[in-house]
Amino acid sequence: MNMIRLSLRMLLRDWRAGELHILTLALIIAVSSVATVSFFSDRVQKALVLESNQLLGGDLLVMTDNPLPTGYAEQAERLGLKTTQLVKFPSMISFGDGNLLTSIKAIAPGYPLRGELKLADPPTEEMVAHPVRIAQGIPEPGTVWVDGKVMSALKVSLGDKIEIGAAELTVMSMVESEPDHSVGFVSMNPRLLMNEQDLAVTRLIQPGSRISYQLLIAGEDGRVAEFRRWISERLSPGERVEGIQDARPEIRSALDRAGKFLSLAALASVVVAAAAVALAIRRFIQRHLDGCAVMRCLGATESDLLRLYAYYFAMLGSATSFLGCAFAVLAQEFLSYWLEELLGITLPLPSMLPFMQGILTGMVLLLGFALPPLLNLRQVPALRVIRRDLEIANPHSLAGYGFGIAMLSVLFVWKAGSFQLGIMIMSGFLLAVVVFGLAGLLLIRLFLLTRPQGSSPWSYGLANIRRRAIPSLVQATALGLGMMALLTLTLTRNDLLEDWHARLPENAPNRFLVNVQPDQQEKLMAFFDEHAIPRPKIFPMVRGRLTKINDRPINLDDFPDPRAKQLINREFNLSWTDTLQPDNEIVAGQWWQEKPASLSPELSMEDGFAETIGLKLGDRLAFYAGGRDFSATITSLRKVDWDTFQVNFFAVVRPGVLDSYPASYITSFYLPPDKQSAMQEMVHAFPNFLVIDVASVIERVQSMIEQVTRAIEFVFLFTLLAGFAVMYAAIASTQDERIYEAAIFRTLGARKQQLARAWAVEFAVLGTLAGFFAAVGASVLGFLIGKYALHITYSPSLWIGVVGVLVSVLGVTVIGLIGTRATLSQPPLLVLRK
Repeated sequence: MNMIRLSLRMLLRDWRAGELHILTLALIIAVSSVATVSFFSDRVQKALVLESNQLLGGDLLVMTDNPLPTGYAEQAERLGLKTTQLVKFPSMISFGDGNLLTSIKAIAPGYPLRGELKLADPPTEEMVAHPVRIAQGIPEPGTVWVDGKVMSALKVSLGDKIEIGAAELTVMSMVESEPDHSVGFVSMNPRLLMNEQDLAVTRLIQPGSRISYQLLIAGEDGRVAEFRRWISERLSPGERVEGIQDARPEIRSALDRAGKFLSLAALASVVVAAAAVALAIRRFIQRHLDGCAVMRCLGATESDLLRLYAYYFAMLGSATSFLGCAFAVLAQEFLSYWLEELLGITLPLPSMLPFMQGILTGMVLLLGFALPPLLNLRQVPALRVIRRDLEIANPHSLAGYGFGIAMLSVLFVWKAGSFQLGIMIMSGFLLAVVVFGLAGLLLIRLFLLTRPQGSSPWSYGLANIRRRAIPSLVQATALGLGMMALLTLTLTRNDLLEDWHARLPENAPNRFLVNVQPDQQEKLMAFFDEHAIPRPKIFPMVRGRLTKINDRPINLDDFPDPRAKQLINREFNLSWTDTLQPDNEIVAGQWWQEKPASLSPELSMEDGFAETIGLKLGDRLAFYAGGRDFSATITSLRKVDWDTFQVNFFAVVRPGVLDSYPASYITSFYLPPDKQSAMQEMVHAFPNFLVIDVASVIERVQSMIEQVTRAIEFVFLFTLLAGFAVMYAAIASTQDERIYEAAIFRTLGARKQQLARAWAVEFAVLGTLAGFFAAVGASVLGFLIGKYALHITYSPSLWIGVVGVLVSVLGVTVIGLIGTRATLSQPPLLVLRK
């Protein structure tokens, strides 16, 4: 008979007989939980990117100091992308006798492509704050929109005409907020928006003007990525392309950490699901030994049995994986709708990648963990038909499980999106299996030492553990792995959120001051003292361009990574300091205070920048700054905590290297809401200062944290569901043995209550072992993941051990007793006759 047809008939027969219910349920829950997490994580991460793209006003930004080639916009439109252009520049504006240095933005129809441009009426004596409204379009030709700083500084009212270069334009509305005004250290001086058609009338664009030409791009992710690849190969010197992750290290850090944690949540579901499927397959194989023995008697060879069950599991895996993905689509759609109602945001549609991950996950889990039993199942002796006591050898167990673990490791790396994170978690769980097994054997022996003489429930429960030592150890290890995944997710979830909130305290710097001159430092400190604002630390800054690496001139073609090109093509803010800042950590080399001065100028580089560019300790960099060249050698690499919003630099040199170069100063400080008027006074007292408001960036990062918190709570529920599947599969894997055991005991006079108490002891011992394994493993794994993968602070707690053991004991005992209630109801005579 055709093997595939026979496999299908066996599959349908086993389904009708109820033989596949436990395995199918475990596999569907496994695939559903993994696929739901993947679907939901994919949509949440897309929403986070779209939410943060509002800071750019689009998905991609092309910038240059000269007019952009028309071919860039034409190529974007050919790819089906939306485009709009704008021009930014600083200039003086006038009204009456007043003048004000203002950041002017000439915008075109379609602006902004992402986010919202919000307007409001100026405050009056009767109403301090008017309702905010969304702008419909852009300023009409001949009109401008200004922010509150312009209206306050120049005493302008709506309808007044202000002078901008050679033009007089009418103020028609007040700008409350713009989507792209706080990214990349854009000037937060007073702002003015005008129509691009009025730009020529102002006559402000002259040779040598300090102007930024920008092209905004928005559209489907794949086409945006295609356009970025296309334009990265054609950028001229001075041109650069940025996405939201290029614009601000703080945003990039928040997105990276959120993505890693959602990947961790999905990996936890994979681990828990793998334990459930492994236990369910064990029970399936045990119930098919007799059938294989009969087929051996009828002439089936070992290779026939192997092919037969390989087809069997391939069809079962395909059907259950598709069914699990279907459930996942419905579940994530419900949760996405709930999240949209809860947070007032719309989640974008997911890609097909989570569906592929769900199918692949189901097949890997089933075939990977079914292979060892299959290799042994084909060796069932025909003699087992008349001798049920015959056992089969397990020569392929280690090799087979090694294959399953290898496949699972590949799946981990793929789902984690990070080789380091995937391998770290997989290595942790493999080590946990070995440690749990050895520790379990020792603990079982210790429990047996406490077994009393007589017929108490404690004695019978421990006797069951001894009689089924290996299966009990497998159950405890599987439950321990599932609990460890849940506890690790809980630990890292709490630490992640606490760490983020700790890095964004209420008094985090929300203003930056740039272009502070050397002779203004003392006056600036006196200004802070006068307004009761704590004195911030001030840093020198020299702007320069990287020209050579190890005496080799910079060539953008040597850097295939688009971000590397963008970083190389920008001007550096170079600084110097004696002391290492608290939010900086030396990860390679030595800080100059720790060693004597070198004859060659020394430089400390931020490690993320160095990794992107391909720099290392000992490399010699040449810069052009202030009309002169200078070189310095990298003697240390620093890890910078960008989340603090403190002033930081990619490149810092040893004091003395840049003393003869013209420098300005920069600082950051926290401005309380009740001291907003101080900024107007500062603008009047120091008109040359560039004031940068990053409050909206902080608010956006905090908004992302809140959204990730909600997502994590939903993800945790599905991982918990997979944990219940592990418990159910663990109990079901020994159900047949318990049915026969109960029949024998009840034939000898045991009551149902005695058996229930004995099994309660057995389940409590298994729960204690699993809880102990989970608590210890989660603490170690949480520390490693927090320190080396997510870069967060882990605080160990004894409550993890207490809660882990208690929850495990109660959960396993209660679910175990519920799952074995039907076993006690089986008539002993009927069971023994079978």
